[in-house]
Amino acid sequence: MGQSMNVRVFLVDDHQLFLTGVEAELSEHVEVVGTATDVDDAAKAILTTKPDVILVDVHIPGGGGVTVVKNVLEVAPELRFLALSASDAPTDVIAMIRAGARGYVTKSIGPDELVAAVLRIHDGDAVFSPRLAGFVLDMFAGSVDVPTDPELDLLTDREREVLRQIARGYAYKQVASRMSISIKTVETHMTSVLRKLQLSNRHELARWASDRKIV
Repeated sequence: MGQSMNVRVFLVDDHQLFLTGVEAELSEHVEVVGTATDVDDAAKAILTTKPDVILVDVHIPGGGGVTVVKNVLEVAPELRFLALSASDAPTDVIAMIRAGARGYVTKSIGPDELVAAVLRIHDGDAVFSPRLAGFVLDMFAGSVDVPTDPELDLLTDREREVLRQIARGYAYKQVASRMSISIKTVETHMTSVLRKLQLSNRHELARWASDRKIV
């Protein structure tokens, strides 16, 4: 216990209630040095506090957890990220690991398991939820055909986030609010996404995203 209290942890999640709950659970075992709810604030605060382990959600406004991981590791490659997400979609797992996260656990994880995962990441281990571990090992062993999608690679991180939000059924106004951007910017991103993917409307986009399990 004494040893684990020396571990400094930062939390990134756009759901305030979940963030508060995780902070309360972890604070009994580690030192929570900060929290953030969007990409820009997260990167700045992480680079200021230099925590031992950063817990980051995959789907957050402003480009998602992948952007946080990439932006921080470009400046401070020694920092350690653990992805914490409601999603167990292979595309999300692969994106986070490729960005540089050391592990990936789902939000169904219990408090004690989460503390253990944080400590293992701190000690240099890689940690994955049981359902994901086999898939990740197969991926690195080369026995899984990793779903790289040339069409998806055409999109910027921000465009992918807009795509995901629209495909989930959010209106432009809601997407603008969730991502802290203007409605006009959402429209601009959507126009670009539809053009790059050669789709006609948001209904085709929703079907495209659903087929690729990236919603």
